[in-house]
Amino acid sequence: MSKFNKFEDLDIWKIAVSIAIDVYLLCDSEPLKSDWGMKDQIRRAACSMSDNIAEGFEYNNNPDFIRYLNYAKGSSGEFRNKLFILSQAGKLDTVVYETLYARSVEFSSKTKSLIDYLKKFEADKKKNNITTFQPSNLTTTSMLTLRQLFLNNNAQTTHFPLLLEFERAQGVYIYDEAGNAYTDLISGIGVSNLGHSNPKVVQAVKDQVDKYMHLMVYGEYVQTPQVRFAEKLVSILPKTLNSVYFTNSGSEAVEGALKLAKRFTGRHQVVAFHGSYHGSTHGALSVMGNEEYKQAYRPLLPGVNFISLNNLPDLELITRQTACVILETVQGEAGIRVPHTAYMQALRARCTEVGALLILDEIQAAFGRTGQLFAFKHFNIVPDILLLAKALGGGMPVGAFIAPVDVMSAFKENPILGHITTFGGHPVCCAAGLAALEVLLEENLVAAVAEKEAIIRKHLVHPAIKEIRGIGLMLAVEFESFELNKKIIDTCIENHIITDWFLHCSNSMRLAPPLVISNTQLINACNIIIKAIEFHADTV
Repeated sequence: MSKFNKFEDLDIWKIAVSIAIDVYLLCDSEPLKSDWGMKDQIRRAACSMSDNIAEGFEYNNNPDFIRYLNYAKGSSGEFRNKLFILSQAGKLDTVVYETLYARSVEFSSKTKSLIDYLKKFEADKKKNNITTFQPSNLTTTSMLTLRQLFLNNNAQTTHFPLLLEFERAQGVYIYDEAGNAYTDLISGIGVSNLGHSNPKVVQAVKDQVDKYMHLMVYGEYVQTPQVRFAEKLVSILPKTLNSVYFTNSGSEAVEGALKLAKRFTGRHQVVAFHGSYHGSTHGALSVMGNEEYKQAYRPLLPGVNFISLNNLPDLELITRQTACVILETVQGEAGIRVPHTAYMQALRARCTEVGALLILDEIQAAFGRTGQLFAFKHFNIVPDILLLAKALGGGMPVGAFIAPVDVMSAFKENPILGHITTFGGHPVCCAAGLAALEVLLEENLVAAVAEKEAIIRKHLVHPAIKEIRGIGLMLAVEFESFELNKKIIDTCIENHIITDWFLHCSNSMRLAPPLVISNTQLINACNIIIKAIEFHADTV
């Protein structure tokens, strides 16, 4: 016991014990008190964290201790799964759930820090012939890894970030500090269509940095990267889409497009879609089709009405008071919902009939993602305003909204400077975007997308998969529940396959790999996903 007392000052032990105590108290109260099965599971998961620390320390050698610390870290993940089940069943107060979840995440992070420390100590011991180890060296200060600094100093958007640490990326792979390669099947959420660190894009960034970076707010100086990038974009778009406004991001492109539609039409009503996602800024949030993510930030923009995708009668709600209709050409966060061609053509006709502008958001879908350079080409229509971002910059932050020049000219007067941005169209980002677009076209990467979609559909076959939705390399793999989906995703990540779920469709797995992924790489990734499904399919 004396050996263990030396270790009681460690944060991970204190956190684990406090979680176990709180869980025992929780289990003695309603509604858990009478649920013997769930009470036993959550207690076992909570106690397993501290038990593994204690048992591992008794071995009195670092390799075995590391092994038990890994067990404890795994127990923490299982504990969070049990918490989620209780929360979904309505048996856990939201505040209690979030508090315990956050502490479990902190436990996992600090345990990982300790594991890293001990591994480094073992390596140093072999290198420098060190024969002793002092637990007192494991103070909180010495354990502040990059991961812990991230949690301490970087604003967090959830209580449970992935906390993966990477050192570099190339092609379809992202590498951690140990050199392990992770296959990126989500392209940084639709950004890395060319894969990571494309050499031509990297060189374009370096060349531009050597010339100049920021010179002036948008729209005043004639800057070569902006001009050439806009020229290239216009050359591959329908003739009516001939005026490009560069922004910092997709959300800002949405904001600019909404303002432009109101200014040009003189109307104020907007029609958006249930299940839609257009970003998190105020206007973009107003046209999001999921109340769960909006209600905390009301009041939002007035005059926004929502209709359902592929519902023809709803089109009557688009009237002569409607300034614009905004739609993702392929809905992303709804779990990849592809519109019917007849519906899209009817939507286009209705907007033309009443004089409403049709805004198509291709922030995720453009640049070959769906098997066409732009997704609207699948439906033989042309929008009045097109929104681009993500893959637009080849890995650098840039967005754009594109419209006919007579529509865009509404920003010039009454008042002037109708939409302004300091960093929109940054010359380095535009240089990267132009290089990325040229690579995409020169290597004809779009041509192979349909074949790669077919490979995924051929190799991802399992009774637990309810459906594979989508088009091209913009796919959703649906399972029975979020719980099953999350377990499969976590196991994939443990086996160095990065995937994710959708904001508005949590029981579906996101598959959106870089367009440069080879058939062999894709098949290997699918095989690992199938193994993860087989491991978990009968456990839920």
